[in-house]
Amino acid sequence: MTAPALPDNRGRWGADDELGTLNLIDDAARARAAEQVQVGKSVSLALPVEPASMLGGPFAPPSPPSPPVQQALLYTGTPPMGMSEVLIVTPHHPALTHLDAFAHMPVDGTVYPGRPVTDAVRAAGVLFSSTTAFAEGIVTRGILLDLASNGPLPAAHPITSADLNTAEEHAGLEVLPGDAVVVRSGWGFSWDAQAQAPGMTVDAVSWMHDRGVSLYAGDVSDSFPPSDPQMPMPMHMVGLARLGMPLIDSVATDDLARTCDELGRDAFLLSVAPPRLHGLTGVPVNPQAIF
Repeated sequence: MTAPALPDNRGRWGADDELGTLNLIDDAARARAAEQVQVGKSVSLALPVEPASMLGGPFAPPSPPSPPVQQALLYTGTPPMGMSEVLIVTPHHPALTHLDAFAHMPVDGTVYPGRPVTDAVRAAGVLFSSTTAFAEGIVTRGILLDLASNGPLPAAHPITSADLNTAEEHAGLEVLPGDAVVVRSGWGFSWDAQAQAPGMTVDAVSWMHDRGVSLYAGDVSDSFPPSDPQMPMPMHMVGLARLGMPLIDSVATDDLARTCDELGRDAFLLSVAPPRLHGLTGVPVNPQAIF
């Protein structure tokens, strides 16, 4: 039996497109987002990070549990007249909430939307499909798809379209083109190799494609070891690289779920305002859900 074709947006918005599914955020999507702001409450979706000191050397090679941010504190004068620091940040660290640019995951020797990786990425930096495309920020309606409303998902659970349909029905909302989804599995990052988290399947990514999801954020993404060896990283190899769907990895979802429960609704304005650091494959971010 021939495997079904993978969903693909490469070429959909042209050969020079760097926005991918963010193109789906039109005036109607932004208007839906604005309608969600009713009480003025905001919730951060970012994991807290305590920078590790770099005392003893300019850079300490990370070892498990490695820090996502290392800090060298600088000061002038005695007593100190001013304080500053040098930070070494690992943007794709699993304990750091971050936004993936399309250049992060090449497939078939190309990055979204089909640009040869040798043209897009050079020794001097990322020239195409980088964080530059996110410089204006992202605002759209976000919908919580809570897969853990009755407790965390089982270990190694393969998340399918059926799971997402059930969560959508529970929310009492329909995910519309241009919406972002925030998926809660009840799991978070752990260094414990024996605790295999749930992971998305190609079927789940196809569901997002069919719904016209513009942006994915969640406490779960791809599973390790992979549930499907033929497609070990569907969120990154299909969602990011083929669909051009930006991913926010390592999201804090518990406060969001509590707020949605308190207010009795699972929709909100989602604001994503990354620092304007151009030419990167990913950048730390502090998404805000505003009610």
